[in-house]
Amino acid sequence: MNLNLTADPRAGDNDRRSRADDTLLAHAGRDPFAHDGAVNVPVYHASTILFPTLAALDAKATARVRYGRRGTPTSFALEEAVSALEGAEGTVLTPSGVMAITLVLLAHARPGAHFLIPDNAYGPVRHACNEIMIPMGVAVSFYDPRAGIAELIRPETALVWLEAPGSQTFEMPDIAAIVAAAQARGVPTALDNTWSGGLFLKPLTMGVDFSVQAGTKYLSGHSDVMSGTIACGAGRHERMRAFAQRMGACIGPDDAYLMLRGMRTLSVRLRQHHASGLRIAQWLEGRPEVIRVMHPGLPSDPGHALWSRDFSGASGLFGFVMRSVERPTLARMMDGMKLFGMGASWGGFESLLIPVDPTAVRTATTWAPGGQVMRIHVGLEDPEDLIADLEAGFGRLA
Repeated sequence: MNLNLTADPRAGDNDRRSRADDTLLAHAGRDPFAHDGAVNVPVYHASTILFPTLAALDAKATARVRYGRRGTPTSFALEEAVSALEGAEGTVLTPSGVMAITLVLLAHARPGAHFLIPDNAYGPVRHACNEIMIPMGVAVSFYDPRAGIAELIRPETALVWLEAPGSQTFEMPDIAAIVAAAQARGVPTALDNTWSGGLFLKPLTMGVDFSVQAGTKYLSGHSDVMSGTIACGAGRHERMRAFAQRMGACIGPDDAYLMLRGMRTLSVRLRQHHASGLRIAQWLEGRPEVIRVMHPGLPSDPGHALWSRDFSGASGLFGFVMRSVERPTLARMMDGMKLFGMGASWGGFESLLIPVDPTAVRTATTWAPGGQVMRIHVGLEDPEDLIADLEAGFGRLA
């Protein structure tokens, strides 16, 4: 189903979202009458695909479905939906967000190449660079995400990576300035767009070449799917698709189905994450236990102006810095939480809260928060119930 929907992504003073995306998410990737009228595309479990004649077998390179790893109607529907949401030429699906990241890095790697990576990038980005790219002969420079990169680009620079906002510390880069500097030197850019769910930020419209997401997070939305997406800008899809297929990257049909079903409610869920997240961030700003809140949607945040310019909303993930406490005292707070769980990942319907320490993964910038850093994901529970849980937790610190 081809949808040509246009709307101001900042429409509405209160919800700041694109109404076109609401409609798109309900219809993209759906073709009921190609599947006997079924509203949702069926789950195709397939590896071998049969051809009725020798002529059809000889022409299999032109067949839409020719081998399970190369895609089925289930995965094609998900690719179409993600491409529509991100405004992509095409989308590559992977079995995890880390695989999506690694494939983009590997596709641009060669001995003597140079990558620019923000110093606040998601941990597996740094690990892939240090443990895979550098041993392959790729030079990697970690840059201050709040600064420009024009002077850091070399003749051999092959990729600039961005994350908006940054992992754990939530600095907001100037996407437009970084992309402009890279384009001026003919360098492709890739941006981790997981925080926005592909709804609140449209990096491909800003000139970014690859918008990468962990579909595990908001796209699936239910904490039960592992997946990744690489939404490709103009002229970038065919090579990335071919590279991913040579690497054997693909997504299972059940995961593709669950992720596609999750996307139907993405806009509704993210509006709730946006509103509840800001409500709790504002409440945290007034707590005596909290030194500062790291949420670009807050006017007090250093990245607020950039967020306001580029984003149409905020998700439920942000951070805050508490006054330092001993580990046993922190355990009293954490172990008694009723609604906030402790666990990796985020983007599901449930709220999460964990202590983090970004200090060890900074090399280009100094991270000195002055207290205990906490990462919080505000889920779909009533925000007043979540505030009560946090208030009781702070009480246990006393």
